[in-house]
Amino acid sequence: MQTRNFVLVATTLLIVLIAFILLNRGLLNDTISGTPAASKPETVVDISASAGSSISVTTVSTASVTSTLTIANDTLISDTNSGINAATDDTAQSDTSMSDASSTCPCPQGDSSAPDATPTADNPVDNSAVQMYTYRVVNSYPHDLNAFTQGLIWLDGVLYEGTGLRGRSSLRKVNLADGQVLQQINLPDQYFGEGITVWGEQIIQLTWQSRVGFVYELESFDQIDTFTYPTEGWGITHDGTRLIMSDGTPKLYFMDPDTLQQTSSVDVTLEGEPLQRLNELEYIDGLVYANVWQTNWIVMIDPQSGQVVGMINLEGLLDVAPEPGQRFDVLNGIAYDAAEERLFVTGKLWPRLYEIELILVPQ
Repeated sequence: MQTRNFVLVATTLLIVLIAFILLNRGLLNDTISGTPAASKPETVVDISASAGSSISVTTVSTASVTSTLTIANDTLISDTNSGINAATDDTAQSDTSMSDASSTCPCPQGDSSAPDATPTADNPVDNSAVQMYTYRVVNSYPHDLNAFTQGLIWLDGVLYEGTGLRGRSSLRKVNLADGQVLQQINLPDQYFGEGITVWGEQIIQLTWQSRVGFVYELESFDQIDTFTYPTEGWGITHDGTRLIMSDGTPKLYFMDPDTLQQTSSVDVTLEGEPLQRLNELEYIDGLVYANVWQTNWIVMIDPQSGQVVGMINLEGLLDVAPEPGQRFDVLNGIAYDAAEERLFVTGKLWPRLYEIELILVPQ
C-alpha cells in the first residue's frame, strides 16, 4: 500500500514538472519569435510641423495608431522648441526674455505660401497667400544694453529711441555709429514708456498702462503737452496724414494728429484670423511694419484692410551671447531711413542694432 501511494505521488509530481517545463518553453519560444505573450506596445513618436500652422504629435504602436495630439497656435504665437503656446499675460512686458521668443511663424492653420507680387498698399495681396521674407545683415552697430527699446525712429542722420520699464523709461537721441546717447529726458518713475513717432516738429511718446501720452519739442525735448487714450499704449507711427497706434490687441487705431484723439480703427488679420500682440510700429512704403511681441517676426500690414500681406522671419539675428549677469530681452524696434532705403531693427536690452536687407523667400 505504501509503495502504491509513493508511486502515485511521484507520478503526480512528474506530471506537474513536465507541464511546468512545457509552459515555460512555450513562453520562451514566443519571446524569441518576437511575439511576447504579455508586454506594453512599442511606441514611436512622430513630430511634424508645417510652417505657420500647427505641430502634430502622433503616438504610434506596433499594430496601430493609438493617439494623436495636435497643438495648434490658438493665439497665433507658439514656442519654437515645444510647440506649446508661448503667449503670456499682456501685463508682463518687463518679464520676458530672449528664451521666450518664438521663431515659429505666428500664423493660423492653413497655407502660408507666398504670392508672386510684392505687397504694397496700392496692390494688396490676397490674405490667403502671404509674402515671406528672410534677411541679410548689412551692418551691425552698438546698442545700449540698458535700453529697453519700445520705439525707434531714424530722422536727419540720428536715431530717436523710446525706452520702457518703470523708473528707467526715457526718450533719447542716439548716434548710430557708436550707440552713444546724445540727448535724453527721463519719464517720471510711475510711467512705463512705449512707442514714439515724430510729427512735424514734435515727438509723441506713449505710455503702457497709464493711458497718458507725452508731446515733446523735437529739438529741445521740452515737454509741451499731454493727451489721453482709452486703451493701453504699445506702438505708434504715422502715414503722413494720421497717427497709427497699437495696443497689443489685433487692432490698429487711427488718430487725428492735431487733437490726438482716436478717429477709427481696423482689425488686423493673418489668413483671416485676428493677429494679437502687435507692438512697435513703423510706416514704410504704404505698409505698417509691426513687431509681434515675444516672437522673432515682423509683419507687414495693409492699413486699409488690416490684412497681413508680408512677414519677416528674423530668427538668429542676435548673434552674441549674454555675459554673466546680462539679460537680453525680445526683438523690438523698427526704424527706416527712407532716403537711403535702410531698414534698422533691434531688441530690448540688446547689445547690437542691425541694418538688414530683406530677402524674398521663393515659393
